Amino acid sequence: MREPRAMRRVVKVGTSLLRGTAERPTAAVIADLVASLNRACRRAESVALVTSGAVGLGCAVLAMARRPGEVAALQAAAAVGQGQLMALYQDAFAVRGLTAAQVLLTRGDLASRRRYQNACRTLEQLLAWGVVPVVNENDTLATDELRFGDNDTLSALVAVAVEADELILLTDVDRLYSGDPRSDNSAQPIEEVRDLAELERLTHVAGGGGRWGTGGMTTKLAAARIATSSGIRVHLADGRDPAVLDALLAGQRVGTVFQPSLEPLSTRKRWLAHALVPKGSLRLDAGAERALLRQGASLLAVGVTAVEGDFSAREAVRLLAADGRELGRGLASLASAELRQLMGRAGVEVVHRDRLALL
Repeated sequence: MREPRAMRRVVKVGTSLLRGTAERPTAAVIADLVASLNRACRRAESVALVTSGAVGLGCAVLAMARRPGEVAALQAAAAVGQGQLMALYQDAFAVRGLTAAQVLLTRGDLASRRRYQNACRTLEQLLAWGVVPVVNENDTLATDELRFGDNDTLSALVAVAVEADELILLTDVDRLYSGDPRSDNSAQPIEEVRDLAELERLTHVAGGGGRWGTGGMTTKLAAARIATSSGIRVHLADGRDPAVLDALLAGQRVGTVFQPSLEPLSTRKRWLAHALVPKGSLRLDAGAERALLRQGASLLAVGVTAVEGDFSAREAVRLLAADGRELGRGLASLASAELRQLMGRAGVEVVHRDRLALL
């Protein structure tokens, strides 16, 4: 049994907050953020920070009116802004006697089991030293195929990697609503989401990202799904008010709380379910679905009705029900070309039960 340890949290702050305003520029936003994290660290708690902002700062330096759409332009803007972003963080932490460490990740770093374990060990060591990891996507190098696409997803995967107790998503709305409060006057606030089933029902309220952010409520709900299914409590709250983060770090209820699953995935299953980048999909018949969900069986070729995409053996695939619902993910035992030849045959194992995670 693991020894009891202090509270461990991951805090995510997005571009829409870090860009600041004329009255409260980026440096002031970061100074307030770090002051709150410092108070948690002084209580001997562990905190990791997932930050956006590199592209936004780069755009500001380059006097761009809008965030560029081309990958090369985004990567170049990130290269300009990342150094400035980290300098602001390091200065703010140093004033308070804390050390920050820059950690840049791509999806490929977490999709590889070996690199995932290396990232986990590095983050664990930094937290053990009392260093605050400042994590961002490596926008300068990541290709479309290996991008997280948003730092909400990244923050949930970091929370899983460090086995956090809580994930705090700071945004520019005060909580989750039953509709978009900016355009729907009848939208009702939601203070608590109790389980994954309720979370799934709420996905329709999600809105798109803002002008400078790549996320939105859709990605925050997806992050909540990753974290809560791994046994991590999630808080969604307004980061524009510095007092909000202090309240959350002090254990107060602010914004919307997503309660963790009572039956969280195991450590390996978390990686299988959330960190892998699927290369294809397998469509299953009703019998295979029942065998997976009710009997904990491996997936056999007899239950596969269609193979979508091209993949090699031991690459990740989605497992889909006949109606398209995603049932889980796993590592294929066979390449797609071979599986198409063997599809429908009895006794041929496609995904071993130890190498699949049900969602």
